[in-house]
Amino acid sequence: MKNLILWILLILSTGAAAQHTTFLQQGRIEFEKKQNVHAMLDEMWAGEESSWKELQKKEMPKFKTAYFDLYFSQHTTSYKPGRENPDNYKLRETPGEANVVYTDLDNHESIAQKKAFEQLFLVKDSVREIKWKITDETRKIAGFDCRRANAIIMDSIYVVAFYTDIIVTPGGPESFTGLPGMILGLALPHEHITWFATKVLVEDIKPGTLKPPAKGKVVNNDRLKEVMNGAIKDWGNYGKVYIKAIML
Repeated sequence: MKNLILWILLILSTGAAAQHTTFLQQGRIEFEKKQNVHAMLDEMWAGEESSWKELQKKEMPKFKTAYFDLYFSQHTTSYKPGRENPDNYKLRETPGEANVVYTDLDNHESIAQKKAFEQLFLVKDSVREIKWKITDETRKIAGFDCRRANAIIMDSIYVVAFYTDIIVTPGGPESFTGLPGMILGLALPHEHITWFATKVLVEDIKPGTLKPPAKGKVVNNDRLKEVMNGAIKDWGNYGKVYIKAIML
C-alpha cells in the first residue's frame, strides 16, 4: 500500500510539473556570431606564402564577434543585425555581416537580403531542406536545455546544431531551420563560424517587426551563386571561401 501511494504521488507531481512548463511562441533571441578570421585567412591563402596574410593576422584579433537578433512569432522569423560591437570598428566587414533573413515556415518561403561586393541582393527562394540527425547529446544554452543534431549542407559543410522544444518555432539563425524547436546554438566547425544565443527575451512582437526585407536585386539562390561564380571565378581559394560564406 505504501508503494502504491508513493507511485500515485509521483504521477501527480510529474503531471503538475508538465502543466507548469511554459512553451514560448514569440519573442526575441540575441545571437553572438563568432568567426575565426585567422583561420579564414589561412584557408583563403592556403598553399601560398603571403606576407600580406601574416601582416593582417598581426593587426587583427583572432576572432570577430557580431550580434544578431532573431524575432519569432508562431511560424515566422526575422533574423537581422543587432547591437554593434565597438571592437569591430577597425575590422573589415565579413560576408554575411549585414544579412537580413525572413522566413515563413508555414509557406516554406525565405526572403533574404544579402550584400556582396557592395551590391545588395534580395534572395527569394524556398526554405532550405536540411536532413538532420538528432543525437542524445545535450547542452544548456541561454538557460535552456538543448539537444544536438548534425547535418551536411551544400554538399560538404558539416553543421552542428543545438535546439530546444520549449520554443516551439522550428527556426534558427540565418537560413537554418527544420528541427522540432528553436536552434539556440549552431557551429560550422570547418568554416570557423559559430552562433550561440546569449539571451532569450519574452516580448510581444509587433507585426512590422516581422516584415520581409524589400531592397536589392531579386534573385534566387541558384542565380546568386551564378553571379558570385562569374564575379570571382579566378580568385582561387579566396573566391571559394567568400561564396560559401555568402550562400549560408
